[in-house]
Amino acid sequence: MQKRNVLNSPRLTELKKRRRKVVINKILLSLLGLVIVFFLLTYLSCLKNLNITEIQVTGNEIVDTEEVQTATREETAGKYLWLFPKTNILIYPQNSIKDKLQNKFGRIKNVDLSIENNKTLIINITERVAKYTWCGDTPVVGRPTSESSPQCFFLDEEGYIFDAAPYFSGEVYFKFFGRPTPEDNFFFKQNFEQLASFKDALVKLGLKPTSLYVASDGDVEINLLSGSSAITPPKVIFKLDADMQNIKENLEAALNTEPLKSDMKKKYSTLEYIDLRFGNKVYNKFSK
Repeated sequence: MQKRNVLNSPRLTELKKRRRKVVINKILLSLLGLVIVFFLLTYLSCLKNLNITEIQVTGNEIVDTEEVQTATREETAGKYLWLFPKTNILIYPQNSIKDKLQNKFGRIKNVDLSIENNKTLIINITERVAKYTWCGDTPVVGRPTSESSPQCFFLDEEGYIFDAAPYFSGEVYFKFFGRPTPEDNFFFKQNFEQLASFKDALVKLGLKPTSLYVASDGDVEINLLSGSSAITPPKVIFKLDADMQNIKENLEAALNTEPLKSDMKKKYSTLEYIDLRFGNKVYNKFSK
């Protein structure tokens, strides 16, 4: 009974109240300090000397500068938590700016951002270089006109499909045909480097490839420049999953061996195909 009275004594109760008050005061002071720091940061984030007031675009030759600036301003408009401006040089949305520009402008390959003089956002763009064209699922037979030509799109050296191409008369760009795999706008991403390399190998062998078609069954046909006014051009046929180095060596050996060596010189205008789909055997056909 005496112990209980000691625990409930006025002196001990008063001591508990004082300690509780001290804790509450510390909490209130901490909260007040956080509020002061928060509003101080808000004030500092709005200072003109710490905010982007100008946007400069460099490295672009085809992508429109004003369109890039407009897209960037849209991304930096507004505030975080309705307080911190997105134009602040310390917290501006770098990743979202890069993503938006690359998604909006397919020709942009890389974007580098930097701040100059604490107020100027420098956007350095690396554009994709058009090296080939992709012209749809089905190859065009004969010589297309501006009316009959399919809509083509530019491809870069990696096979990335990035921008609509105008109509070109003649063989300005090597053309790819076939249904691309649905993988980040690439034309057969896993095979493209080997396909382009094999096309280049044909050039070194004295042939003149003009287009390549990947069929749905995995057959690949490379059309060659026709030696006459034939409607259907000669072609080299192989499998998409073939060992490119092996079929290149087989083709090179066949082109340097009779009778194909002489036939290519004398009867090239009647060549229909060279078939590399059957192991180490090379089949060919010339029309009569």
